[in-house]
Amino acid sequence: MRTWITLLFLTGIFSTTFALDASLSFARFSGPQGTYLELYLHVSGQTVEPVALNDSIVQGAVDVLVLLEQGEQVVSYDKFRLNSPSGKRIVDFVDLKRYPLPAGEYELKVEISDANAPERVRRYRTTIDLSFPESEIAQSDIQLLATVETATTEGPMVKNGLLMEPLPFNFYGRGMNVLTFYHEIYNSDRAIGVPFVLSYRVDKIENGTGSTMLLGHKRQDPAAINPLVIRMDISELPSGNYQLVVDVRDRERTLLSSRSIGFQRSNPLIDVVKFEEAMARVRIEEEFVNDLSEDEVEYSLRAIGPLLPARDVELVDILLRNDSVRAQRMYLYGFWLKENRSNPKQTYDEYMEVAKAVDLMFDSGFRHGFETDRGYVYMKYGQPSDISRNENEPSAPPYEIWSYNEMPRTNQNNVRFIFYNPSLAADDFILLHSDVIGERQNPQWELELYRDSPTEHPNDFIGGEQVRDNIGRRARRLLSDY
Repeated sequence: MRTWITLLFLTGIFSTTFALDASLSFARFSGPQGTYLELYLHVSGQTVEPVALNDSIVQGAVDVLVLLEQGEQVVSYDKFRLNSPSGKRIVDFVDLKRYPLPAGEYELKVEISDANAPERVRRYRTTIDLSFPESEIAQSDIQLLATVETATTEGPMVKNGLLMEPLPFNFYGRGMNVLTFYHEIYNSDRAIGVPFVLSYRVDKIENGTGSTMLLGHKRQDPAAINPLVIRMDISELPSGNYQLVVDVRDRERTLLSSRSIGFQRSNPLIDVVKFEEAMARVRIEEEFVNDLSEDEVEYSLRAIGPLLPARDVELVDILLRNDSVRAQRMYLYGFWLKENRSNPKQTYDEYMEVAKAVDLMFDSGFRHGFETDRGYVYMKYGQPSDISRNENEPSAPPYEIWSYNEMPRTNQNNVRFIFYNPSLAADDFILLHSDVIGERQNPQWELELYRDSPTEHPNDFIGGEQVRDNIGRRARRLLSDY
């Protein structure tokens, strides 16, 4: 039986190692020939299984199934293979499909699987209302763009003479300082009949509330279709979650129609500047972190690594590299203040007691114990329900299997981690595989664990996942017993 993942924010985001990583988004449009749906696909090349074309050139591919349904009826069906460019490594690759459809409500289902490793699959599902009123102001969806330029040839990504590549994952990373979007307004000639104002703004979303960070306006003459390409400078936007809103207003500024789309921004250099500005207004000298030595502050910042939100990881790295002890104290204090408003020192002390014990427990001689894979997992998820350690299994390096009966952070039960020590060096175990959401998932973990027994590997090394079982080989049984 197939299961489907609901498509949220028009995008599927997956970043797990060895899992297929694909961004899927869509936009609804109307034109002289009727309504249509555009489907955008971006595949992360490093997560696709490579196939050698010759000694130095490889290529990957994904198989895509698209279903548009109304009730029990399949209205549109498409199945195709998308090949990556060939080269020394597989780079990211993209595609765009257009589906003309009558106005109405549809259920969109998309399945993307690695053509050379079919077990790596992503499924998406969402409901789409493809309806535009004929005599009222209407808007297309907003299409965030990675690049836009004048088209020199025809192609699926060309519209109105422009070559437009959609932005994958609705994500603006470091160095991406311009937000570009494409949008269409419909029926302004019939619904308004006079020049009108298009307003667009960027709101920062925190705790469910938006605050406007950027705002712009553009005058438009009435037309059946008003196509728009707009650029906004986002170089000063700090990291966080945002919403782009496009409003249509008449000359009296009355709101007639509105569309929005969410996106994420990572801008660590601006984060540091904003952080230092906020730091100047706080008397950190009166807080507990001022009593810590410089070494204790650095140690404490490294210890909270497993708990850092993704957007703060690079910020903390910059603070550590810059040797600004006051800034480090400020971040450490703010982190624990969020955890315990009334007594941040108590929560800090309790956590650091565990961190120091974990540091000793998993000390490898190369880094702090809480920075090793086992230490990181322990600090992030807590003590496992059970640990099984195996040091003398034939043809396998030492390995450990950790099981958790409950995993509140991911809302999972009966999950496992398997660590191994292929180098036999200093008890430094590496995470090999886990079934915890967001952690490393390696369907071929068994082949890696028993790599010293190549004669017992499957003939299909690319697609195979298990080695031949025998009486002394316990890892698979241990994982399945929990």
